[in-house]
Amino acid sequence: MQTGQVVALLAAALAAGWVDAVVGGGGLLQLPALLLAGLSPVEALAVNKCAGVFGTGSAAVTYARKAVSDPGIAVPSGLLAVPFAGLGAASASMLNAAVLKPLVLVVLIGVAAFVTMRPAFGAAAHSERRIPARIAVAVGLAGTAIAFYDGLLGPGTGTFLLIVFASVVGMDFVHASATAKAVNTGTNLGALMVFAWQGHVLWGLGLGMAVCNIAGAQIGARMAIRRGARFVRIVLLCVVTALVIRLAYDLM
Repeated sequence: MQTGQVVALLAAALAAGWVDAVVGGGGLLQLPALLLAGLSPVEALAVNKCAGVFGTGSAAVTYARKAVSDPGIAVPSGLLAVPFAGLGAASASMLNAAVLKPLVLVVLIGVAAFVTMRPAFGAAAHSERRIPARIAVAVGLAGTAIAFYDGLLGPGTGTFLLIVFASVVGMDFVHASATAKAVNTGTNLGALMVFAWQGHVLWGLGLGMAVCNIAGAQIGARMAIRRGARFVRIVLLCVVTALVIRLAYDLM
């Protein structure tokens, strides 16, 4: 791999870490960059997870230190995400991931419309409260499905988790993003373990990108905490729009 390609990948990892820490969707930047550099699809997924697990983990720690994540939801959901993401990664070679793209595209368009038409969504002040059992079950089911998707395909996982925590649990965008980072760390770890066992991870490249991913994640998490829900909302709409364009392009 040429020096210019490595520099471009490191820059993509830095930007992806920032995006991922704020709203998720860092794979939107990393995966295309890895594919353009000549990696096979499964190698690109594996290296993306290697870099991502460090970046999201770093952001999750930063959010936790500022007490803006919900450990009662984040910890069990994150642990549950590990095996389901691993199952998705194990299925990546057996299932046609392209079948999921039209469904994901429809969901993302719905998310963009929902967030646009409801300006107050995700902006309410966060309040600590007991989560009803039915809400906890709904979050668990949604989380396992998203974890499986992350192992199988990936882009947009953090964004989907943020939307679940904001819409189902009622968190503001900052708390939802913080909690999503902990769960997303679990999904990345589960998928990475399977890809590593299969021998698809290019460790030198993955760990180099991980350093840049961590740097971007630290900047992004601190900006989200400092600037609040309105800033996260704007970035969310930008990322969802970019994901819609990317998936529509792939389908065409």
